[in-house]
Amino acid sequence: MSDGQLDLFSRSGVPPPAQAPPVERRPRPVPAELDDADLLAAIPASVLTDGPLLAAEAGRRGLAAAIPILEDYCRRFAGFGMQRALPEQIAALNALAAIGGPEAALGVARIIDRGWVQGPTLATAVAAATQLGSHLPAQTVLALLRHADPAIRGNACRLARAAPDVITTLVDLLGDLRSEIRLEAACALARMGHAEAAPLLKQALREAASRHVIEAIPPIADDECIVLLGRTARASPDMAVAALDALEAIEAPLAARLLERLRE
Repeated sequence: MSDGQLDLFSRSGVPPPAQAPPVERRPRPVPAELDDADLLAAIPASVLTDGPLLAAEAGRRGLAAAIPILEDYCRRFAGFGMQRALPEQIAALNALAAIGGPEAALGVARIIDRGWVQGPTLATAVAAATQLGSHLPAQTVLALLRHADPAIRGNACRLARAAPDVITTLVDLLGDLRSEIRLEAACALARMGHAEAAPLLKQALREAASRHVIEAIPPIADDECIVLLGRTARASPDMAVAALDALEAIEAPLAARLLERLRE
C-alpha cells in the first residue's frame, strides 16, 4: 500500500482481489508466410478482418484443397448482404474462380443455387460461375435471367442451357432495353441453334465483331453469316483466327470454299 492510502482489506479478513493476468494477444496471421496446411486451417478460424486476406491467398496459390473450405466460408455469411456486398463472400468467390476446375465450378453452383449469396454479392457469384462454366439448374438460371441487375442477366445468358422456359425467356431478352443484354441473349440462342438470334448477330458482325459473337455463329450460320465472317477475317487481324475457326465449324460448301481462299 502506498503512503496515505487506506488498506480496506487489512482488518476485514478478506484477501485483496488477485490481479488478472494480462491477456495475451496472438499476432494476426500473415497469409503469405503460412504454409498450405496452416493457411487452410486459418480460414475457418479467421476473424472478419483476416478471412478475406486468407481466402485471397488460397486463390493466389491455386489450392484445390481450399475449395470446400471456401464454399463453407460463404455459407457462414448466408442471410446477410441484402443491402451491401460482403467482402468475405466476395473474397471466397474470387478465390474459387482463381483456383478453377470442375470442383470449384460445382462449389460456386451450389453457393448460388442454395441462396447463400444475395444482394450485390450475387453479381460476383454469377460472374464467377460464368468464368468457371458452372452448370446451374434451369430454374435458378431463369431467376437470374429475370434479375433486375443487368450484369446478372448478361452473365446468366452465358450460363443458359437449352430448356423450354429458358429459351422463351432468352427470346424475350432479345427485346431488352440494354443492347449488351440483347446481344448476350442472341449469342445464347445461337449456341442452341435458334435462328431468332441471326439478325442481331449479323448486325454485330457488321458493326463491331467480337470473339464472343463469332464463336456463337456456326450453329445458325447462313450464306450471309459466312460472307460476313469472311469479311471479318480479312478486315480484322485480331479476329481472323476466330473467324477462320468459325468457318471451319460450319458445314456448308460456301464456307469451305471461302476458307480455302482465305488460307491461300
